[in-house]
Amino acid sequence: MSILIVEDEPKLAALMRDYLSREDYAIHCLDNGLEVVPWVRAHAPRLILLDLMLPGRNGLEICKELRGFSAVPIIIITARVEEVDRLLGLDLGADDYICKPFSPREMVARVKAILRRNPQMAAVAQSRIQVDETQYSAAFDGVPLDLTPVEWRLLNTFARAPGRVFSRDQLLDKLYSDHRVVTDRTVDSHIRNLRRKLAQACPGQDPIQSLYGVGYKLEL
Repeated sequence: MSILIVEDEPKLAALMRDYLSREDYAIHCLDNGLEVVPWVRAHAPRLILLDLMLPGRNGLEICKELRGFSAVPIIIITARVEEVDRLLGLDLGADDYICKPFSPREMVARVKAILRRNPQMAAVAQSRIQVDETQYSAAFDGVPLDLTPVEWRLLNTFARAPGRVFSRDQLLDKLYSDHRVVTDRTVDSHIRNLRRKLAQACPGQDPIQSLYGVGYKLEL
C-alpha cells in the first residue's frame, strides 16, 4: 500500500517515513503544498498524512480540492489545536486528525485503523469497478460506462471508499469543483442516472445502496 506524507519538517517527515516503512508500506514524501494534488492525481495513494501548515499551499485548501475528485483517506496533522481548526478539517472531508507533538506509534495505529476498514470490500470494488483517473473513463465488470463528468466523479467517490456512507452534502462537495449552488436533491438525480447505467452494463445488479435519511454507499 502506498502512503503519501506531506510534511515540511524534514526530521518529522523522516521519522514518520521510518515508522511506516517498518510496517511494509510504500512511502512517498512531499514538503510543498503545490505538489500534492498533481502527485495524487498521478499516483492514487491509499492514504495521505497531510500537514496543515505548508509552503505554497495550506493543508485545508489541499484537502478541499482532493475531495473534489478523490475519496482517499486523509489524516490531518496539525500543531493548531483550536477546536475550529479540527472541525473545519473534518468538515472538508478529512478522515482523522493528529495533533503535534504526537507519538509515532499512535500515528501508525491510526493509519492501520483506517486502512483496515472493509479491506475485502475494497478489493472487490477495485476488481469490479475500474475507474481511470487519467482518461476519466470507467467500466463495471469489464463493460464500459458512458458517464457524464458528474456521474464519473460520483462513481469514483464510491469506488474509492466502498462501504462508506456519504451524505448528500458530502457528495455535493465532490461533484462540482466550481461550488455552484444546487439543492441536495440534485444528488438523487445523478444517483438515479448512474444506477440506470450500471444496470444497463450488468442487468439485475444495483451496487449503490440508499440509507433513508442518511445517504448512499457502494455495496458489492
